[in-house]
Amino acid sequence: MGRLFGTDGVRGVANGDLTAEMALGLSVAAAHVLAEAGTFEGHKPTAVVGRDPRASGEFLEAAVVAGLASAGVDVLCVGVLPTPAVAHLTGALGADLGVMLSASHNAMPDNGIKFFARGGHKLADELEDRIEAVYESHRHGEPWERPTGAGVGRVRSYDEGFEQYVAHLLSVLPNRLDGLKIVLDEAHGAASGVSPEAFSRAGAQVVTIGAEPDGLNINDGCGSTHLGKLKAMVVEHGADFGIAHDGDADRCLAVDHTGEEVDGDQILAVLALALRERSELRADTVVATVMSNLGFKLAMEREGIRLVQTAVGDRYVLEEMKRHGYALGGEQSGHVIVLDHATTGDGTLTGLLLAARVAQTGRTLRELASVMERLPQVLVNVPDVDKSRVGTSADLAAAVAEAERELGETGRVLLRPSGTEPLVRVMVEAADIEQARSVAGRLADAVKSALG
Repeated sequence: MGRLFGTDGVRGVANGDLTAEMALGLSVAAAHVLAEAGTFEGHKPTAVVGRDPRASGEFLEAAVVAGLASAGVDVLCVGVLPTPAVAHLTGALGADLGVMLSASHNAMPDNGIKFFARGGHKLADELEDRIEAVYESHRHGEPWERPTGAGVGRVRSYDEGFEQYVAHLLSVLPNRLDGLKIVLDEAHGAASGVSPEAFSRAGAQVVTIGAEPDGLNINDGCGSTHLGKLKAMVVEHGADFGIAHDGDADRCLAVDHTGEEVDGDQILAVLALALRERSELRADTVVATVMSNLGFKLAMEREGIRLVQTAVGDRYVLEEMKRHGYALGGEQSGHVIVLDHATTGDGTLTGLLLAARVAQTGRTLRELASVMERLPQVLVNVPDVDKSRVGTSADLAAAVAEAERELGETGRVLLRPSGTEPLVRVMVEAADIEQARSVAGRLADAVKSALG
């Protein structure tokens, strides 16, 4: 797997790359590293552990819980809940550590481990590096210090987490959703229970799809990476719009009443204007990544809102937001962070706030999203290449330079290695879709040739 920690925790094929032994070892290492860093401040620590519905999450959860308890950490098992719910509960319960088992939008055979620090924040890179180093040293023979007797951790179920999280979501809403008919696609994932419950309690008429997880069907032809069913259901039911989550519900995409997709950039644009109207968009600034559509940047400039861009990954968006106290940030993929109410991307919260804006204005989502015009953007994933050489290949640099000369000021090129998968992403924007496709195709071929 190379470096274990990617941009979103440790991820791989469950029982292949990511084994029970690894899950246990990483959990023990995390407990030791956080103790050494002074996180536990001399008291017996507590961890919140949750998971998405994947079958492999059952044995990985058992391994994580065993590792934490063996290291002297008390464990609260919250069961199947979204990633942002685990982050929220970590903070709300005053826990020292949170652990989420999920591979997000990846297919069912994969799984992953995300760690949260006290307050529900993602761990800093240096702490992840230290956890990995400690894990590797003990994997190769260095013995652990193990508590005994009353020093071992205690484990109990915390079923109240579901209700606490739903209550938190509803407390954030600026207005109710009465009169709206919304289709929710839960990806047979972690939000299959909480999201329909929250939308219904807020007053919306809810139609659900992908809300019957069986451990094997997560992200299978549904959710934010497969919008076809949602588009069809919105039109069929005459709904006002639809919301799609991924497996762990830290992202949100939408579909308007005509069946057209509303992506993360458009959602950010709608929420930015809503927050500014309520004087909650601090410094009139929104944070996004370099993958954001050029149309989003132009729309924000036109509306007098400053755009700050970061590297790809919601963790980098969050770091920039926390550094300067910004209120709103996110990614085109649908990770949206409303920092006053969440420490990570929260798909259910995002969907609720989007719905609240529709209800409050009386305008359709299509009208609201038209604040920005998406320029043609083509994204090509190139698998089975050495993604580590993206920034060092002279041949690839020459191909990119040629593409940029061709596009001029009317487009742009972005090549980046995936942080969660073994592939390189090629993104091209242009004023004309055919030109974007042509340039992206040539660059994809150049990536295969240079890095294959």
